[in-house]
Amino acid sequence: MFFDPIYLLFLAPGMLLALWAQYRVHSAYQEAGKIPVHTGMTGAQAADAMLRSAGVEGVRIEPVDGFMSDHYAPGEGVLRLSPGVYQQRSLAAVGIAAHEAGHAIQDATRYPLMSLRNGLVPMAAFGGNTAWILIFLGFMLHMFGLILVGIAVFSLTVVFQLVNLPVEFDASRRARIALVDGGLITSEEDQVVAKVLNAAALTYVAATLTSVLTLLYFLFRSGLLGGRNN
Repeated sequence: MFFDPIYLLFLAPGMLLALWAQYRVHSAYQEAGKIPVHTGMTGAQAADAMLRSAGVEGVRIEPVDGFMSDHYAPGEGVLRLSPGVYQQRSLAAVGIAAHEAGHAIQDATRYPLMSLRNGLVPMAAFGGNTAWILIFLGFMLHMFGLILVGIAVFSLTVVFQLVNLPVEFDASRRARIALVDGGLITSEEDQVVAKVLNAAALTYVAATLTSVLTLLYFLFRSGLLGGRNN
């Protein structure tokens, strides 16, 4: 099962899309990172203004090390921004910070898919970490039942990715609307921000596609999708 060329064939579309997405993200980030926002706001200030405008209180905004390590931690009520976003005054910084603020607003307004995604996080982590072991042991020991358990466990990761995708798109949608309506960016600047957020969205599409294709590979190798149980 390991080093299986058929596995690479299954995953090829997802891998190619992931590479293209990474290129798009870096390209869009570099371009937008050179354009100062007309308000002179940093990413952290833009996120704070967006949260205050939405009436969201109690969310801390903190810097975090790493490139593109920006994220919102719902359980902690903390919005963490990388150095290039937290303190920079570019359209790239403002767009990314606003996207993460969009997640905080989703959490505060109990956006249904956000709540579902948060509930799936531990199960998805469990599925991603243990599915391969269960499936590998199932093939090694010729235990078809164990293979099925592994596939079922991995399905949790796929479900998480499928739920996460609209959550990410919605956060970007909220970010762009709030930035323009709040006067934080102009309609012309919004076009640049859109390039950054759309490029970032491609990475989530690639992750979702890869997880679905991996599941299809498992089903194929188990014989449930026309393959041979070998």
